[in-house]
Amino acid sequence: MSERQRGTAAGHRFAYDGINRVIHEHARLSVLTSLVTHPKGLPFADLKRMCGLTDGNLNRHLQVLESAKLVVIVKGVERKRPQTLCRISAVGRRRYFEYLSVLEQVILDAAGAAKAAGTKPLRGRS
Repeated sequence: MSERQRGTAAGHRFAYDGINRVIHEHARLSVLTSLVTHPKGLPFADLKRMCGLTDGNLNRHLQVLESAKLVVIVKGVERKRPQTLCRISAVGRRRYFEYLSVLEQVILDAAGAAKAAGTKPLRGRS
């Protein structure tokens, strides 16, 4: 990660400018993570189930992600039924991994601070 990405070029070491607000919202992070792990895409219903979202909620988050060119939505018909397939775009994949790189730096900084203070970082979820 470059000095610029970590915020040191501007003198703001812990600003984490690379935290993408579109991706950072927890439901959208769930959607993108699901789509990264399924590069051929997922039907809307499967994505909804995997992310624990309602139809309307998932639809709204997909609109935001599609507007940001992070996902591609393909509507079609399968077995005479409407089918919506959601895929992460090439831009979305790149931005997702850039975002993860910034999060990795956040974790390294926090772990380093905990170690310097003589405390152990928490493991797992609370």
